[in-house]
Amino acid sequence: MSKRTQSIRSMFSGQGENPEQGELKRTLTPRVGSGAVRSLKDTFSDVERDYEDLKAKLASGLVAIEIDPALIDPSPLADRFADQDGATFETLKTSIRERGQEVPVLVRPHPVETGRYQSAYGHRRVRAARELGLAVRAHVRHLTDQDLVVAQGLENSAREDLTFIERAFFARRLEDAGFERAVIQSALSVDRAEVSKFISVCRALPDAVVQAIGRAPKIGRGRWQMLVEAMTAPNATERVARLIEQSGFREKPSDDRFVSVLSAANKSEPGRAALSPQKIESAAGAEIGRVSSTDKQWRLTIARGSHEGFTDYLTARIPELLKAYELEQAGEDQDD
Repeated sequence: MSKRTQSIRSMFSGQGENPEQGELKRTLTPRVGSGAVRSLKDTFSDVERDYEDLKAKLASGLVAIEIDPALIDPSPLADRFADQDGATFETLKTSIRERGQEVPVLVRPHPVETGRYQSAYGHRRVRAARELGLAVRAHVRHLTDQDLVVAQGLENSAREDLTFIERAFFARRLEDAGFERAVIQSALSVDRAEVSKFISVCRALPDAVVQAIGRAPKIGRGRWQMLVEAMTAPNATERVARLIEQSGFREKPSDDRFVSVLSAANKSEPGRAALSPQKIESAAGAEIGRVSSTDKQWRLTIARGSHEGFTDYLTARIPELLKAYELEQAGEDQDD
């Protein structure tokens, strides 16, 4: 066999290499110890665990991600009226522009449109980010319709920035959408009786009137119920309709619009009787007295025979009650 043939065979068989070539091959071939292999495997295991943990957190909504606000639709059941306080919204925009979005919003994957989302709460932050051209920091959670309305209701109840009429309209919208009273109670953190009062006020007032008044942050349940009663007066609806169409009406603050509407509803026209007396009952359902009102006065009548001594007690306490009312109103003004 020629030397050339032998050399070719040794190249493929590994045989016939000289000692120097074997030593060089062993020098160039790295050796990996078992400890290094274990360390590398542990590193990959840690990365895999971290990845799985991150996936779980993202799936549960524990980690906020950035989303294009153009992909976020509002909740199908709004719990707020349209923004009417431009100054407050501009303050929010300035805060996000200068310090960033400090509190993430909550969204769910859109139930119909792939790649889109619906907000549970934080719609003003979404709007501000959209106008600023910024991404929205959001927690993404898979929520049922019931989970969605409860989440948005609880978040707003915790902040206590929804007015009485906004909460009332939210309750009515939920009932109209088919939610049970128990769900509405959970969403608004109130009892069944309070839900009934919310809904009764909304169903008694025309939507156009309430929307024209707006949020009315200083107007509580008592005065909204007074408006419900006043709207039953003859021609009250027509008087209010004419008022809200007047120029300058919608430029007034929301609370002032409410007062104007209540006054228009209560106004007695020539030849028209005053509002029918309203019965006042005790917790047990017994009649205590009756209240009647006109455009000029409010009158409380109590039968002495049934409540002997109470009338004197009430008369003596009126100054104290007035002072307590004024202090309460002053506190509401500070809160707002």
